Amino acid sequence: MRRSTLTRTALSALLVVGTWATAGLVPASAADTPSAASSARSTQPASDGLLSAMRKDLGLTAAQARARLASERTATALQGTARRAAGSSYGGDWYDAKSGKLTVALTGGGRADAVRATGAAVRLVEHSARELDAVKKRLDRGGAPAGVSSWHVDPGASRVVVDVVASAKNDNDVRSFIERAGRSAPVTVNEVPAAARTLSAGTVGGDPYYTGNVRCSIGFSVNGGFVTAGHCGQPGAAVSGWDGSAVGSFQGSSFPGDDYAWVSVGNGWWTVPVVLGWGTVSDQLVRGSAAAPVGASICRSGSTSHWHCGNVLATNETVNYSQGAVNELTKTNVCAEPGDSGGSFISGDQAQGVTSGGWGDCTGGGETWFQPINEILSRYGLTLTTA
Repeated sequence: MRRSTLTRTALSALLVVGTWATAGLVPASAADTPSAASSARSTQPASDGLLSAMRKDLGLTAAQARARLASERTATALQGTARRAAGSSYGGDWYDAKSGKLTVALTGGGRADAVRATGAAVRLVEHSARELDAVKKRLDRGGAPAGVSSWHVDPGASRVVVDVVASAKNDNDVRSFIERAGRSAPVTVNEVPAAARTLSAGTVGGDPYYTGNVRCSIGFSVNGGFVTAGHCGQPGAAVSGWDGSAVGSFQGSSFPGDDYAWVSVGNGWWTVPVVLGWGTVSDQLVRGSAAAPVGASICRSGSTSHWHCGNVLATNETVNYSQGAVNELTKTNVCAEPGDSGGSFISGDQAQGVTSGGWGDCTGGGETWFQPINEILSRYGLTLTTA
């Protein structure tokens, strides 16, 4: 496919129409691990389309959406400084949408003034992040029955939260898993209506990329290709585009355990720092990969359900798919559907990760997980393409 022949207005979260060439967008490279400069979020005004999406999905007025985006930029930039100020008392952190501040959990009051001096709020909790993370890692090693959907650390509650499929809550294996978890830490059991599943789909014409009979969505441009979900293809698998022409092949892939992959790009295809808005919002430029905190707003672009927004619910969550558990995913209440796997999660103009799986759909709602982008870049030595 040559640039001069592109007439489609919405190709994928990576490949855009020929108007890109005339718009003056020039890809630039970012460090594998975001530097202080690249980690700071852009201060450019939000587009009308993004404000409209936040109004629809989050119930915010345009003024509220602008204020929230500004306070989230501040909270994201503050995380490292606040964590250092907390020292060994650190119990986790999250963005509080009501106060518009980063909140830091502390196991004692001795570091409270130092944390407040950074601009963050403080909440006293019982357990440190290190203690709770150790409990979660023990659960990661033990395996889980199918009725257990996922588990993660909730820093605000200072507990480990285990999501159980409601119909399986009385299953003996599920009850044994919960009992084992509760022996070493405070555990909260949360019922969910369905088990998590990956979101690849069978071939449907006119959608972003295919490997074999599977359709998935492109995540983010990197040097030499794009990143996507690992369950979408194995190393060496050929990839074709929306029009059936050859794009490249999977160069690396990991699933389960992880859920990430990267695909080489050639044959006349090229990469740009853009996430498609699918006509719901304007196409979004990618300027970095600073990780948004729990509580922050986030949006997703995918080839089936297109553009939707929500909030970050948890980080470092283990999800128990039927194919095996995947560790260190981020949970959101953004909906998704089959075919959205591998698509972009973005907060403001900062890349967050690629869609892994979830439950529910975009009619009745649900929850979706993504594999954080910075882990993928580090694993394969890739460089995010940024504007």
